[in-house]
Amino acid sequence: MIQPIPAIDLLDGRCVRLMQGRYDQVTVYGEDTVRLAQHWEKLGAKWLHVVDLDAARTAGKRNNSALIARMCRTVDIPVQIGGGLRTIGDIERVLDHDACRAILGTAAVRNPELIDKAVTAFGADRVAVGIDAVDQEVRVEGWTQGSALSAVDLALNMESRGVRRIIYTDIGRDGTMKGPNVSAYRGLGKALTDCRITASGGVASLADVTVLGRLTNLGIDSVVVGRALYEHAIDPKDLWP
Repeated sequence: MIQPIPAIDLLDGRCVRLMQGRYDQVTVYGEDTVRLAQHWEKLGAKWLHVVDLDAARTAGKRNNSALIARMCRTVDIPVQIGGGLRTIGDIERVLDHDACRAILGTAAVRNPELIDKAVTAFGADRVAVGIDAVDQEVRVEGWTQGSALSAVDLALNMESRGVRRIIYTDIGRDGTMKGPNVSAYRGLGKALTDCRITASGGVASLADVTVLGRLTNLGIDSVVVGRALYEHAIDPKDLWP
């Protein structure tokens, strides 16, 4: 069964959603993100997906580190954190905040050797690679720059380096509630042999979650849900009965 994971995207300390990764199209869904993390746990979520958009856009120069630490330490469920992680020290900081898993995105493209070191130092269960793409091209630096690298090629490279968790976001669908890019997840799942995949972007209904749940045989075992939860298009009771 596929695992739905609520998203908490942080910008200036608030929970927001971007439309297709655009920082000029921001919707604010909550000011008290610590309470929001507790809210999803109370409703039955088994994981939280937290992205520091400030850190992603500034390579960590601006971040919500202290807030993320409070969020992680106030819930009992595991939390995965992404956004602006570029060094071993960044990963250590996140994991020291009691996060269960650190997500590396831009660093996987710019400095793939860091992935080798991270997997060796912390273990494959505590390091994930976030692949964010538009039309299969990987985007970096908080989704603001292209890479001329395909999502499948990057995923295969990361798998060869020992990565066992890929979080794939279709930026063109993210925040749109137009449905997930099922063909992209299916293609990635067929290409990989050892990685598990978390799907992200576009989920609008329980039916979308059900469709993705039919891909578990390809390694897609979880799905990030954001706007559909915040705008009550999906009842949490249907996700975590």
